[in-house]
Amino acid sequence: MSFSADWLSLREPADRAARDDVLLHRAAAAAGPAPVILDLGCGSGSTVRTMAPYLPEGTRWRLVDNDPELLDLAKAAAGPRAETFCTDIADLDALPLDGVTLVTASALFDLVPETWVRDLASRLGVPLYAALSYDGAMRWTLEDPRDAAVTDAFNRHQRGDKGLGPALGPDAVTRSVAVLRDAGFEVSQADSRWRLGPDAAPLQRMLVEGIARAAGEAGMPEADDWGALRIERSTETTCLIGHGDILAVPRGTPKEERHALR
Repeated sequence: MSFSADWLSLREPADRAARDDVLLHRAAAAAGPAPVILDLGCGSGSTVRTMAPYLPEGTRWRLVDNDPELLDLAKAAAGPRAETFCTDIADLDALPLDGVTLVTASALFDLVPETWVRDLASRLGVPLYAALSYDGAMRWTLEDPRDAAVTDAFNRHQRGDKGLGPALGPDAVTRSVAVLRDAGFEVSQADSRWRLGPDAAPLQRMLVEGIARAAGEAGMPEADDWGALRIERSTETTCLIGHGDILAVPRGTPKEERHALR
C-alpha cells in the first residue's frame, strides 16, 4: 500500500476540514504531557501537521511507512527529533511501540483486514486515534442515475485485498469499533465526511478517476463513462464522501487522565 505525494497533498486540506474537532482535541490530550506518538502509514505527514498545533513542544514522533520518499516528507514536518521506520505495517511485531503514549493512523483502517485491527488492539495499552476511514457512503449533486451502481461496485473493490488480506473497506468504522470494544477499549466515534464543492474540482477529478477505475475493475461496465461525465462536471458538482474518526482509550485509564479527554 502506497500513495503518491501529489494525491496526499491534494487531499490534505479536505482531510483537515473533515476531521472531527472534538475527537482531534481529545486525541491530542490523550497523548499526555510528554507525547511519544506512533503514526502508522504516515504518508507525507498529514497527521503530524494536523495535530501539531494541539501538542506541546518536544512531542516526539515515530513515523512508519513503506515509502522512503514519503517518510522523508513526514520527517521534515515532524522535526529533527522524529524517528522514521521504513517497514510494512503487516509486521506488527516490528512496530516501535515501547514508550509510545498514543498511536495514530489516517485513512488507513479501511485498507486493512479485521484480523489486523484485532492483532493491533491486542498489543496496545495506550490510546488509538484512527481518523478518516471510508464508510461506504457517496452522494453527488448533480446526481447521475449510475451513482448508486458505481458506489456499490467501488465498495466491493474496497473490500478486496490491499496487501494484508481482504480489507474492511466501507465496514472499517463499524467493525473497528466493535473489535476495539471487545479488546477492552472505550471507543468514541464521529463523522468526518468530505464535503467537496466546485472549489475542490482538482481533488474531485483525481478522486473520480480512482473511483471509476476501481468500479470498472469490480465489474461496473459504465464506470468509465460515468467517470468522464463526473470529471466534466467537477466545476459544478458537490460530493459528500463518508468517513469516520475513532478514538479508543484503554479501560482503566486513571480518572485524572480521563477528565482531560472530555
